[in-house]
Amino acid sequence: MSLLSLKNDGKVAIISMDNGKNANNLEFAQELLVLLKDVEAEKSNKALILTSSDEKNWSQGIDVMWLMSSIQSGKHNDVKAFLSTMDEIYTLMMQYPMPIIAAINGHTFGNGIVLAAACDFRFMRADRGYVCFPEVDMNIPFMPGLIDVILKAIPKHTFNEMILTGRKMSADEMAEATFIDKTFGSVDALHQGALEFARSFNKSRPIFAEHKRRLHQPVLQALAEKNPPVIAELKILLG
Repeated sequence: MSLLSLKNDGKVAIISMDNGKNANNLEFAQELLVLLKDVEAEKSNKALILTSSDEKNWSQGIDVMWLMSSIQSGKHNDVKAFLSTMDEIYTLMMQYPMPIIAAINGHTFGNGIVLAAACDFRFMRADRGYVCFPEVDMNIPFMPGLIDVILKAIPKHTFNEMILTGRKMSADEMAEATFIDKTFGSVDALHQGALEFARSFNKSRPIFAEHKRRLHQPVLQALAEKNPPVIAELKILLG
């Protein structure tokens, strides 16, 4: 069973995360990367929406049970492949030839926030869902390059509070912090708003990709330089 699905509404591609909590593991990362490349390859696509079919969650981030089990059972290559694939996803998204709009319909934690930060625009329903970094309570440090991805979308003072307290923040709070571009009163309004916004784009794909590449060059460089040594040594846990 696939963890994600792809459909089109005219020139708008829609990738849906379909695995409940949408926890990020190697299988998830590999499927998402394939779909992103499929959308990119279809030259008629002018925008991409990334959403979830779950009623409560957009993405609860890393699949911690899978991560710990893989480490404890010696499947270190799987963990390294997961981390490297997620970095490849973020790198692709930040120089994608069309806008990527996150339609956040529920809880978004940890690595799920990084995925949303790699998008160009973030819409969220205001009536359900929290955003938080639980890593401080789970003894899991951030991959260094991911901090650069996060700070592309979240002001440093807001991230400072979130990373050190682990506090859950509402859609309205995240909109005030400028992480969320627009909030909606229901999931139906969210999806309709995201679709209408996506349909408004009919830009040249090459210039869109180049604008994003130049805009995000420091973040792309950080991902390329900071994370590989940590991944190679698998220094992703404390203690």
